[in-house]
Amino acid sequence: MPSIIQEKLDQAAAILDEHNVDVWLTFVRETVLTPDPALDLIAGMEMVWQSAFIVTREGSHYAIVGKHDRENIERLGAYREVTGYVEGIRNELVRVLMALNPQTIALNYSENDVAADGLSHGLMKLLSRYLQDTGLDERFVSAEAIISALRGRKSPQELERIRQAVKTTEGIFEQVGAQIKPGQTEAAIGAFVHDLINEKRLGTAWDYDYCPTVSCGPDSPVGHAGPSPDYAVTPGTLVHMDFGVKENGFCADLQRVWYIRREGEDDAPEEVRAAFNAARLALTTGFDALKPGVHGWQIDEAARQTLIDTGYPAYEFAFGHHVGRMAHDGATVLGPRWERYGQTPYGVIEAGNVFAIELGVFVENYGYIGLEENVLVTEKGAEWLSTPQESLWLV
Repeated sequence: MPSIIQEKLDQAAAILDEHNVDVWLTFVRETVLTPDPALDLIAGMEMVWQSAFIVTREGSHYAIVGKHDRENIERLGAYREVTGYVEGIRNELVRVLMALNPQTIALNYSENDVAADGLSHGLMKLLSRYLQDTGLDERFVSAEAIISALRGRKSPQELERIRQAVKTTEGIFEQVGAQIKPGQTEAAIGAFVHDLINEKRLGTAWDYDYCPTVSCGPDSPVGHAGPSPDYAVTPGTLVHMDFGVKENGFCADLQRVWYIRREGEDDAPEEVRAAFNAARLALTTGFDALKPGVHGWQIDEAARQTLIDTGYPAYEFAFGHHVGRMAHDGATVLGPRWERYGQTPYGVIEAGNVFAIELGVFVENYGYIGLEENVLVTEKGAEWLSTPQESLWLV
């Protein structure tokens, strides 16, 4: 079986050919301080000195790295030529590029996609200076479309790891639900989750202190706030949690909601159940619209309009985002055509994409109902990677 790095390099060469781009160049340095999101796809390790990773549309791959990083790159077994340098990278970089003589060189800069914008301004100036006498510096184009496709089209091993992260996350949600009780604070729920992931030696899908986010009742802030000791589980209100593990380098991103019954209650009040059903209908409408060839904004519009038509206000965020190596994995956003999303809602859905789809409804006096599932786009449409929450969970 090819390594996950080899899978991505093979995909990259095919994508370059699709886009009629000769060479993709990832140029980095001291990546623990200035990480380039694309480096994880094609190397999977940090670099210290200036390093260049060159992928061609013909499928040849070249790495030019500091002498002491050479062995690690060679062990990947994925690069046709690995060159180590001591004094400076310029001569080797010029040698390889001049031999390839590409008419287009894709670089990692983008106004829209944060995952394709890893080349710093300083490194761009340095690269231009290295190549200024060759004419190659006049052949630069953005690698945004290349990286978007490469991150979005999950390889077999990537998909397997995402499935496992989803399964593990769902198991933790089950354990949380089994121990929720009145009087328990958001902070206590968060600590319980952290104990579980620490015991399993897992990471969190986003910043540890804010993953999970927990909202207890109508006064608790909804969004990215961390669990607070100031809000507690109370009968007659909702408990909402947004959470995902990072396992073997890949993330899940799910939301679940519980209703805490008052004494004598068998079910949640009608207005709470109605809000849940409206959110669920809107979510499944967006899910049904997910298929290759559709623009991201069209998915959001389908879900958003469904929620509005049921009498609830529109959510103030995008309906969906890629999930993979990060909880927010860049590329196409399933969102409205708002300024803050740039061109990302105009991206086209492809088979192999994995999205987190989400929306929510606030119910006055009760709290927030947020639903989020992870889904895979196939040639025929979407399929659930997570097991959808189809009704309120009762405590």
